[in-house]
Amino acid sequence: MCTDYIDLNKACPKDTYPLPCIDRLVDGASGHSVFSFLDAYSGYNQIRMHPSDEEKTAFITENANFCYRVMPFGLKNAGATYQRLMDKVFQEQIGRNIEIYVDDMVVKSNSIAEHISNLAKIFGALRKHNMRLNPEKCTFGVKGGKFLGFMLSVRGIEANRDKCQAVIDMRSPSNLKELQLLWAYRCTPQTSTKETLFRLAYGTDAMIPVEVGEPSFRRTHFHEESNDDAIRAELDIVDEV
Repeated sequence: MCTDYIDLNKACPKDTYPLPCIDRLVDGASGHSVFSFLDAYSGYNQIRMHPSDEEKTAFITENANFCYRVMPFGLKNAGATYQRLMDKVFQEQIGRNIEIYVDDMVVKSNSIAEHISNLAKIFGALRKHNMRLNPEKCTFGVKGGKFLGFMLSVRGIEANRDKCQAVIDMRSPSNLKELQLLWAYRCTPQTSTKETLFRLAYGTDAMIPVEVGEPSFRRTHFHEESNDDAIRAELDIVDEV
């Protein structure tokens, strides 16, 4: 079922509670040896609506009118409201043994014994506030996994194979626009690692190959001219290496 809350969202003031910085969360979680990835069970629905606001979520069906007694999906302030709740529930653990982005959580530890202790604290906070997890989407005591689209392990942030495949399957650039998109792949990530993309992905410095299989990339510089204007694009392929 999908309820249209466009008009309700227009009438509601924006909750400016900030969401945490994803780069900070990923950097804080990476480099540990044991992880547990947690996901809340219908997270938004675990928050009760204020009684006076329940009727504002009303919707019409063929048989009757209904309204939500819990916070539904689709409200523009739902994300900020849930993040505020999580920050209060885990205020003693955030940054120490857990990182949280809305309903995605990762528990981090450097040993199994420490991890069991950390999980006990997390479960205690969940029980205290009557919150529930989705067991089908939770993973406990693993050496690595995906968090907010990034692969975490004891080695740090690793390449996400799903995203790498898109680059591997990418065809050669055939015009200036596609060439500019290829150049964008070479940008340096905005992290505090001070590492190149190759080292972040493979943990070692890049080695210059004897021959590159793609003919377009065999020259250090690539030039292209359009029919209308003399547009020249320089692409330095191996200067980082």
